[in-house]
Amino acid sequence: MQKYQGFALGEIVNVSILQEIQDKFSEVTGLASVIVDVNGKPVTSPSRFTGFCNYVRSCPSGFQRCMACDDRGGRQATADKRPFVYHCHAGLTDLAAPIIVHNEYMGAFLAGQVVLPEDNYNAKEEMRRRVADLGLEAFLLEEHFNAVETVPANKVKAAADLIYLMANYIVEMGIANIVQKQLMSEMKAKADLENMLRATELKALQSQVNPHFLFNTLNTIARLALLEGAGRTQEVVYALSDLLRNNLRDIDQLETLASEVSSIKHYLVIQQVRFGDRIQACIDIAPDLMGIRIPAMTLQPLVENAIIHGLEPKKEGGRILINASRQGLKVRLTVADTGVGITPERVREIFRAEKRTATRGQTTGLGIINVHKRIQHYFGGDYGVSIEGTPGAETRVHIFLPFAQ
Repeated sequence: MQKYQGFALGEIVNVSILQEIQDKFSEVTGLASVIVDVNGKPVTSPSRFTGFCNYVRSCPSGFQRCMACDDRGGRQATADKRPFVYHCHAGLTDLAAPIIVHNEYMGAFLAGQVVLPEDNYNAKEEMRRRVADLGLEAFLLEEHFNAVETVPANKVKAAADLIYLMANYIVEMGIANIVQKQLMSEMKAKADLENMLRATELKALQSQVNPHFLFNTLNTIARLALLEGAGRTQEVVYALSDLLRNNLRDIDQLETLASEVSSIKHYLVIQQVRFGDRIQACIDIAPDLMGIRIPAMTLQPLVENAIIHGLEPKKEGGRILINASRQGLKVRLTVADTGVGITPERVREIFRAEKRTATRGQTTGLGIINVHKRIQHYFGGDYGVSIEGTPGAETRVHIFLPFAQ
């Protein structure tokens, strides 16, 4: 079913309210009425439907014809931009007024099921001819048809004008409800982001290092100090110092990609000493992309995930590749690893997660979903994180950022 910005007619306007409007109309005018969606399918329960129409609709073919007829009537009224009076597929006179929300056809207010006195038009003969192939009992069709009310043209015109006014009222209600729903959605998204930021305790994380990571790093330094002179140990100490300094930055600000890459290089120095030849890393980013802006502490959680969840469980280790490419007005930054891979089910679980859970071994405590939400907070819904991979082979995490900032 086609929807306006994610909403169907029955979601834009409460069905019980639509039903009440429709019932009142039928009570006042004496005409049958129903409100249908964009496909001609009833949204409300029919009001004052004639026995004739109920009988025609009692067979599947008749019901399908009625829906198709209702759909055509509503769309023709939309094209005419005014109420449309027409003969239905069974020969009765019907009225249609379109329900259009922000230039999109959402359905129609239909009424009628009457006979209109017309020159050169025999409604009963037309009925017999049009429904002959439905297989309904002829005497019942005649009996029900004879009970259909004959309505003068001026009453039909007045009813058409009335349903047009009601359709416009429904439109106004719909627009108001859309605005309200979108506002509530935006408020919820903002509240979710604020709750996420509070839950992750970003400020506290800036001044803390995961004890597991610090323990491993210090052990690595101690072993190196014992086994060699001081050159490589000095390199690791400097890398750790710079990494901690970067982690103490204001996490709420934007940094250049070059700054993020520098932090990653320090982090990889430490991890490659710890894991030795089990982990190899390559950073391949063109110089003209190094100046784009990126939220601080975006890359490190993804590289940590690649090592901890991708490569560490794999006995022989593997490779991490970080690269970037421009795609029109976007930049795609990729962190890929040749580790244990990831399943589509796990990807869905990650993006369903609303709260941060404990992340084994990570210095930042920031998960992928946090990175995704922070990017969208800064740049909007067109940007963020996506994940793909092959179980047992690889995982690729893509970050989409605006090129010109």
